[in-house]
Amino acid sequence: MRINQITNWAYGVTVVLTVLSGTAFILSSRSATQERVAVEQHLKLDALAEDLALGAEERSDEARLYVMRGDERHLAGFYLKEDAERRLEEAIGGVQQYGVTPPELALLKQVEQKAEELDRIELAAIEAYRTGDRQGAQQMLFADEHVRLQTELLESVDQFRKMTTQRTESALEAARQRSDLLGFAARIMLTMTAAVFIGVLYFVLKRRVSVPLTRMTGIVTRLAKQDYAVEVPLDMRRDEIGEMNDAIHIFRENGLERARLDAERRQDQATKDLILQMMHRLQACQVQAELAEVVARFAPQIFPSLAGQLFMLNDSRTQLSLLGSWLDPKNSASSFPMGACWGLRRGHPHLSNRGESDITCQHLEENALSGLCVPLIALGDMIGLLYFEERSGEAFEVEPSRLYLELIAENVGLAAANLQLREKLTNMAIRDALTGLLNRRSLDETLNRYIREQAQHPLICLMIDIDHFKRFNDLHGHDAGDAVMQYASQIFVDTVKDAGSIYRFGGEEFTVLMPDIDHAAGFKIAEKLRTAISTTPFSHRGRVLGHISVSVGIASSPTGGSAATLMTRADAALLEAKSAGRNVTISSDQPKLVMKQG
Repeated sequence: MRINQITNWAYGVTVVLTVLSGTAFILSSRSATQERVAVEQHLKLDALAEDLALGAEERSDEARLYVMRGDERHLAGFYLKEDAERRLEEAIGGVQQYGVTPPELALLKQVEQKAEELDRIELAAIEAYRTGDRQGAQQMLFADEHVRLQTELLESVDQFRKMTTQRTESALEAARQRSDLLGFAARIMLTMTAAVFIGVLYFVLKRRVSVPLTRMTGIVTRLAKQDYAVEVPLDMRRDEIGEMNDAIHIFRENGLERARLDAERRQDQATKDLILQMMHRLQACQVQAELAEVVARFAPQIFPSLAGQLFMLNDSRTQLSLLGSWLDPKNSASSFPMGACWGLRRGHPHLSNRGESDITCQHLEENALSGLCVPLIALGDMIGLLYFEERSGEAFEVEPSRLYLELIAENVGLAAANLQLREKLTNMAIRDALTGLLNRRSLDETLNRYIREQAQHPLICLMIDIDHFKRFNDLHGHDAGDAVMQYASQIFVDTVKDAGSIYRFGGEEFTVLMPDIDHAAGFKIAEKLRTAISTTPFSHRGRVLGHISVSVGIASSPTGGSAATLMTRADAALLEAKSAGRNVTISSDQPKLVMKQG
């Protein structure tokens, strides 16, 4: 017989056997479904019977406890159980959907009838108890009739459960036998199908062709899905199969190299994207703490194996202090002089590699193996340092990441320099150069903002003038006058502290704004400030030049007037204080409130 005929006959027989076995499996599955339905119906009927018996007992117990103790909680429990019993009785009407037989249904009706009779006795006993016949109520609930009905109800429930159990077991056994028979037939047909299929494979497909082709098909399929981890076994045959195997080897090697290059490209692109995101965030930072947070957030993502720290030079450019760190570096000190780092000395990245080719920075611990110091330079000025170390404690391999490290350091340095420059410009714009206090422009902006946004909040204004300042200037010179201004400003800062803001109004006049305090507290601070100035002798260049004093005018808002007139009222009080002999505090809101040093 020809192979074509064999395959056709085998195909027909396989189809027939497959259809028959599939039909047997479907019928077996239906039998299993019938088993499950029978079990579910039995469980529901058993639960219904259990709830009927248990509900009757619990309801009787609650009624008995009520007529014995008189506790209303038992009466409430009785009615709660009675409501549940009514719902179960309603459920009895729909039990036919669970396949109950007429005898089983008759037993359920008997249970329902006995439950209603028990309800009538228990309700009558509760009513008798409420009318004052406690003994009669107790006799009803403990009488033989009540016990008999309850016993018959429980027996009927037990009989019902036995009947349903017996019926369910019979149905399960019949369905199980039918399912086993159909499953056995299906397995026989599947075995015959497998035998036919194996015979066809043996006669039609030769081992030398089918086995290699099958193996290569799986390999090619995985390679087509770019799964280059698949192993391609060597085949030394010098035929078409061998040539195909060699071609698959070459294809896999090319795919592995391409996948490696693609992975490197994706990794490189991801690193560039992270660096670009980091640069954008650095440009938006407003304070150095934000800059440190950005570096600590992005550096571990760019270099997961490197722990690091960010250091900044102080204003005197002699000491570096830790501003931020990530991934818990171990080897560097948190503060060190500028000369302790070879990277800062040289102005170039420095790799400390103990025992190898280069010298180790002094700020690293003695047991540190290696570390990379990258100086932060902006516009030719050294402003800080980025330090990196391997988390595993192994030797540092800097070359693969050098370009990115230097790029990050350059951008961090520029961002830090911009922040420092912005801070200097801001201080120049809002602070007085001589005293370091906030200037008149800052005062006007603060007061206008307060008038717009918080006009109803309490605000105290002090106008302060240094007494006889021109005479002091003429006697001791302008240098001494500047020292007086600085001396008074420092006392103002030490006295007011966090209670408010201090401004140089102009010349020898100062203004203090104190929000959210009342007039009495503001007056107390004004007196404390005036007393501190007048009781402390002033010395300049080693000579005691005597005491100085100040006059203070105080006004409040909104209790003493609107915020728009706050400074005008405080200035008027200051003029009054100067007219009153100086070294005095006068309130514009309470003219009688005047304090003068004795």
